[in-house]
Formats: sequence, C-alpha cells, structure tokens
Amino acid sequence: MAASLYIVAGKTTDSVTHGFLPAALRLAEAHDLDVVLLTDRPAEHADVHPGRVVECDVTDYRHIVACIAALGGAPRAVFSNSDFLQAPTALAAAYFGLPGKDWRAATRAKNKALMRRHLAGLDPVFSADADHVPPDAPYPLVLKPREGVASEDVYLVDGPDELAARRAQIRARRSDPLVAEEFLPGTLHTLETLGDGRELRVLGSFRTRLSPPPHFIEERLEWAPPPPETDQVLALLEALGVGFGVCHTEFVVHEGRARLIEVNYRLIGDHCDFLLADLLGVPLHELILRVHLGEPLPATPAAADGHAVADVVIADRGGTLTAAPDAVELTDGAVRLSYLPQRAVGETFELTRTNRDYLGTIRAIGPAREDVEAAVARFRAAHKWTIT
Repeated sequence: MAASLYIVAGKTTDSVTHGFLPAALRLAEAHDLDVVLLTDRPAEHADVHPGRVVECDVTDYRHIVACIAALGGAPRAVFSNSDFLQAPTALAAAYFGLPGKDWRAATRAKNKALMRRHLAGLDPVFSADADHVPPDAPYPLVLKPREGVASEDVYLVDGPDELAARRAQIRARRSDPLVAEEFLPGTLHTLETLGDGRELRVLGSFRTRLSPPPHFIEERLEWAPPPPETDQVLALLEALGVGFGVCHTEFVVHEGRARLIEVNYRLIGDHCDFLLADLLGVPLHELILRVHLGEPLPATPAAADGHAVADVVIADRGGTLTAAPDAVELTDGAVRLSYLPQRAVGETFELTRTNRDYLGTIRAIGPAREDVEAAVARFRAAHKWTIT
C-alpha cells in the first residue's frame, strides 16, 4: 500500500482547492503517494477535489489519528492550512512521528489571550477577558473574539459603555470567548515566513490598508520590503515557538518598535498566497508540503523587482450579486493581472463589515507603481459588480 499525504481541512478555501490540493497531487505523482483529504465537510470538498475525501472530526486530534490508523498504509505527512486545525493536526503528526508544528506554538498562536500572556515579558500589551475589563483599562480598546478570523466581530471601542454595547451585539451572534486589547498604533505590515525546523526564512512582506474605524477590514495589501524592525518580529515568533512550516504574521511598526497584532500559523489567505507565489516565481504550495514531507528548504529566489498589489473588491451592501466578472488572467502592457472571485453571481449574502464582504481580489504585478495602479484602475472601470 502506498504511503499517504494527508490534508486536513474544514470548509473549502481557494488556498486548499486551487493551491495545496493540486500541489499535493503533483507530489503524489512524482513520489508514489496517495493524497487523502480528511474533513468534517466531505460533500463540499467532493465537489471540487477529484481525489479521495474521507469524513473525519478534524477538530479533535484523536479522531484524526484514528482515521489515519483505520485507513492503513504509511502516513508520510499530515498537513492543514486551517487556522482552527493547526493544533489538532500538529498533535496527529507528532503521534505518527512525522514532521510538524509544535502543538503548543500552534495553540498560543490561535488563542490571542495565551499569545499575549506568553509574550508579556517581551511585548507587553494590555489584554483582558472582555467580560472583566478593569475600570482603568487604556481605552481605546480593540474588542475581538479570542480565536477569531477574517476581522469578524472586531471593533474599536472608546469607553466602557461602547464596550458593553458592542459586546452585547456580538453575544447575540456567537458565544465563544472575547478579549479586549490595547489599540496599537502604527503602520500595519505582514511577515510571511517558512521554516523547516532548522531555518526560518522570510519570504516577504506586505503593507496593509485597513478600512476606517471602528471596523478593521483589510482593503488592500501592497508588496513592500520587510521593514527594519523585522528582526523584532522574528524574535517574538521564536519566543512563541513558531519555526516550522508557513506562517502569516500581522504587526504594526510605530516609532521604531514592532508590535504583534496576530500570528496566523498558516499561509496568507485571500488570494495573496497566489500573488506571493507569482512574485517569488516558485510553486509555493508545493514547497510548503515538501517541508511537511521532511525535505529541507530549497534556495528561494528573491522576489521580482517592481510593484505588486492585492486590491480587494468589497461589497458596500448586502443582497444578491447579480453581475461580476469571472476569473481571469491577463496582461495589460507590462502588468500581469489576475482576478479571482470570492462570491459567485447569484449568491445572496448579508453585509458583515468584515473580510467576509470580499467579492473578489485583483492581483497585479508590474515594473512600477504607476503601471500597476493604472492597470488595476482600468480593470475596475471595465467591469461591474452589481448587488440587488
């Protein structure tokens, strides 16, 4: 029986469907591997993945271990790109003696209260359970789910009354724990890293533009050199135990100091993973899987010179999307431009004031800022996104 590469997934995502699964199938063909997708949503993945899909409670490492053991064969790698599944996947990989992330680091990264507590000596940031915020808390605060994603239910609050009102508003939708953190001013950056357990390599960095407060929607990411404060971020990641596999870290820089916002112990999302792969000119999803198969990091080329953006088309109201462009890749002069939808025509949705309001992402790479910005503007002008 062939050895197997297991991909652990929850809901379908473009990063898995169009990135990791095709990369896994290429590796399988070259190395005589079976690719098995473990998921608690098998019907979703069966519609988009031609390979083997097995139902499993992927939120519990014990179920992942039991599923793999029952399927037989020799597991070669157990991998997930889900925020919520990093710790159980890491524990399952450890059970089988496979390369993987430290489950403790994965837990710290996902749980914002644990992250703040663990880094208190290096990067002290006020953080409290949102139900027990002391009277002398340093407002404004950022109210957010302790283990949230996609800027969902994240608000800037100016005082105790607004905190209580927003907390009640969120509690009407969800019951998981909330935290209230000190607002950290500065320019928002990302740091994209990949490690093989021996070396942690910086792949690149983006500058992020956010929507006006009180919301925190990521409107655009612009490729930029890692800021001079990057070493401070790497030291904090080392303290968290982040050093294996891919990681997407968000931080602000203010007056020469880098402060962590959150650590997402997986690949950057919202189609920026494809932009990063294009910039580096490497099969990025495949490189990440190779690390989990126990291979050392290969030499990674420097990113192409020039300018690149991920420009997000964001819904301004809820309703039904009745017109929008299809996925496309084109060349506009010296600019390579791609558009990938995130909502389908005919889909009905509510406005959330989060990253869930994305209709699609325009990715553009070119030799100079003016070329890229002009190409993005032409693409937007030539297409309509209609919500009725």
